[in-house]
Amino acid sequence: MTRSLESKTALVTGASGGIGRAIAQRLGAAGATVAVHFNSGEDRAGETVDLIEQAGGEAFILQADLTSVASIGALFDQLDAGLAERGRSGLDILVNNAGQGNGASITDIDEALFDHIVASNMKSAFFVTRAALPRIPNGGRIISLSSMVSVSATPQGIVYSLAKAALNAFTRSLAAELGPRQISVNAIAPGATDTALMAPIMADPAMATWIEQMTAMGRMAHPDEIAAVAFFLASEGGWITGQTIQASGGMHL
Repeated sequence: MTRSLESKTALVTGASGGIGRAIAQRLGAAGATVAVHFNSGEDRAGETVDLIEQAGGEAFILQADLTSVASIGALFDQLDAGLAERGRSGLDILVNNAGQGNGASITDIDEALFDHIVASNMKSAFFVTRAALPRIPNGGRIISLSSMVSVSATPQGIVYSLAKAALNAFTRSLAAELGPRQISVNAIAPGATDTALMAPIMADPAMATWIEQMTAMGRMAHPDEIAAVAFFLASEGGWITGQTIQASGGMHL
């Protein structure tokens, strides 16, 4: 792979596994210095760093609970210090990947769970982005991970759906605001993707068949396929902004 992101810096939230790890690896392989964020599971975040370094890249870990604005401030203190140790500063690429889903219907959602899902998916991306903006130069990239549930009916994931739909709206509005600075702002909406979160669902043969049948390509995505879209937006895709790109293999066509 060409090191087209040489000298660039990147922060990937929720990068201890799954799609976040795949994106962090892809950016690191292209030459970016990658800050690998985690909330819990330091060992898995360390594995992400090891994988990046084994491929010749540079990375380090950051810990923060992104549902807390105070913790987000501390995250960026860690980021600044970690980059300074490596002779870097600023932030060229922000990937808002961290988030949590829940498979509950409206009658099963109480206030605490509602607040947690919205905070972990929308509030976190909003305040991480706000804290990042003074560090992002003109021409930077902001990429957020949405979901196909934001554009399709998902009765058993209703709060997760509305949080991701809000993230799509945030993406459009922020793109308009940051356009004069040539900062591109986009979201990626994956469909079913082969991660640990999907394993319990795919263990049900009926659910596995249903997902295959509603996807034009007849299968789930691999995290690397979502990472490829993020890499394009972070490198060559600077003229694309304000978009939610459906990287779903043709779900719900």
